[in-house]
Amino acid sequence: MINQQLINPKSIVVIGGSNDVTKPGGKILKNIIDGNFKGDVYVTNLKESEVQGIKSYSNPADLPEVDLAVIAIAARFIPETVELLTKQKNTRAFIILSAGFSEESEEGAKLEKQIVDTINSVNGSLIGPNCVGILTPNHHSIFTYPIPKLTEKGCDFISGSGATACFIMEAGIPKGLTFANVFSVGNSAQMGVEEVLKYLDESFDPERSSRVKLLYIETVAKPQMLLKHASSLIRKGCKIAAVKAGSSDAGSRAASSHTGALASPDVAVDALFRKAGIVRCYGREDLIAVASVFLHPELKGKNIAIITHAGGPAVMLTDALSNGGMNVPHIDNPASKELLTHLFPGSSVANPIDFLATGNAEQLGKIIDFVDNKFDEIDGMAVIFGTPGLFPVFDVYDVLDKKMKECKKPVYPVLPSILTAKEEINAFIEKGRIIFPDEVTLGNALARVYHTPAPSPEKIELPKVDKAKIREIIESSKDGYLEPKAIQGLLDAAGIPRAGEAVASRLEDAIDAAERLGYPVVMKVVGPVHKSDVGGVVLNVKNAESVKAEFERMIKIKDTTAVLIQPMLSGTELFAGAKYEEKFGHMILCGMGGIFIEVLKDVSTRLSPISNDDALSMIRNLKGYKIIQGVRGQKGINENIFADVLVRLSALLNAAPEIMEMDLNPLLGKEDMVVAVDARIRVGS
Repeated sequence: MINQQLINPKSIVVIGGSNDVTKPGGKILKNIIDGNFKGDVYVTNLKESEVQGIKSYSNPADLPEVDLAVIAIAARFIPETVELLTKQKNTRAFIILSAGFSEESEEGAKLEKQIVDTINSVNGSLIGPNCVGILTPNHHSIFTYPIPKLTEKGCDFISGSGATACFIMEAGIPKGLTFANVFSVGNSAQMGVEEVLKYLDESFDPERSSRVKLLYIETVAKPQMLLKHASSLIRKGCKIAAVKAGSSDAGSRAASSHTGALASPDVAVDALFRKAGIVRCYGREDLIAVASVFLHPELKGKNIAIITHAGGPAVMLTDALSNGGMNVPHIDNPASKELLTHLFPGSSVANPIDFLATGNAEQLGKIIDFVDNKFDEIDGMAVIFGTPGLFPVFDVYDVLDKKMKECKKPVYPVLPSILTAKEEINAFIEKGRIIFPDEVTLGNALARVYHTPAPSPEKIELPKVDKAKIREIIESSKDGYLEPKAIQGLLDAAGIPRAGEAVASRLEDAIDAAERLGYPVVMKVVGPVHKSDVGGVVLNVKNAESVKAEFERMIKIKDTTAVLIQPMLSGTELFAGAKYEEKFGHMILCGMGGIFIEVLKDVSTRLSPISNDDALSMIRNLKGYKIIQGVRGQKGINENIFADVLVRLSALLNAAPEIMEMDLNPLLGKEDMVVAVDARIRVGS
């Protein structure tokens, strides 16, 4: 847990403080002093009587009581030091900078556990080990640079990597990005990103707390905690963006070696972020751009006007926005014709609004006024203005700043001349502005922010299902893949529509079933997992003779125990499924069936439980959604029925958490039905 001794200590001791500011123990002491910490500062150093002008204690036992200990000594000496401080000096908060713990060896992991146990025994707080420290308005207990000027309107930043935290600040500060608090959690031995986010949620002050949270995560150790507190903060009006590294197999290995913990399955992380409303980013510049978008007024729609004096960047921004599902709508109305009269000949107002390389500050102001007040179809605007260095552009950026204060619509400044117009850009940033040096990065960030859904509701009402019947089937089944009769019972109990079917282990029963269900029928082997691979699926069986021939062939296929018979139905193939992921819970999946799932991997994923709105969002996010809507004269699929199947699947998982995997593939969909044709369910304890 995070306590007041960590956040707002009255006293700090640097264990291993040094006069050498090139060492962590020296640099962190300097930063604490330079940060004007208002409490008492103590130092321990075996060889020095005074460190950076502060009395040094050679023996920690001689220290007075102290709230927070920042430790920068060898790992092997830390457990006994922590023991002394907790038991004799009433120390309740620790920041351990030192490495040599679980990230290195089994022996290091034992030392780490010993430290955590000691701190937990006094309800203390631990950040680290193997971290760079923390940065708050109260104390700068961090041994790296840069140290930004902290402001309540900046970003709270929590990072699992100290170096990454530094690099993100290094790249963000020159663009005008500001920070409120920075936490580097290192090995997360006691507290990781999730616990810090929990603290930010539980201590949130609508008047004073930062509204933007940035996360760099290598391991989602407590997904339910992350989900709860991220979604809670977003409901309170905050915005959260996160980089989850280790999405590839190689990246997972790298994350594992870095943190001493396994990286989380990436599909589950995606599902978690969507459910929480977290904007997922894929690198430092991506995260900085999304954070910068957050710190501008909220974009209410997806129609963007591009205002530019340079054609090439406008084309690239148009492409980035269009590819991201945003709009750069053509503008042609009486107001646009009026605007054209205020610009130099050759200008264009069709969107992008190009007022040429000779365009000036007065014209820029006029364009922004028109877009803000007279172009109702536009929701926000990006202004691209650099310079070839022929003359200063202070006046242009002054107008831009003035108009940004006045505008009802958000204005995103793309200022690419970071060297040639360095002085002008710095003056613009000094006014409290944030810039975007690259138009494509801005376009991608706008799309990512706009298309990230709001958090799912805290309480989701699932449809009623026959829980008693579901529990009866589950409790009477063995671990592994269920028999067709059990699967049929579960689908019926959950209210998931399925094709009529029968299971036959004798030829006579197969023929009777085919006659009852009506020709043509489909025949499938029961037993083999991959039916098609073993010749265990036959379509369009039209008469009893064919049933006889196919049954006698199929029953001989290895592992076959019976033959499943269904009526031959038509429709577009869909897919729905579920998978249990350790710590995350059940994931619901949906997509187009057949080749779409096998080749194109066109699948949407959410963490269960899901609402009807979640289900519809999953369907509408599919690349093949136009097929569901109906394309080229073909009738579409009833997406409301498809959504109901997904929600009922979620209700089934709620009643039967023992389900480890479930496939409804294919479902056949038409404008008036969605029916499960084949299903596979695996249960486990």
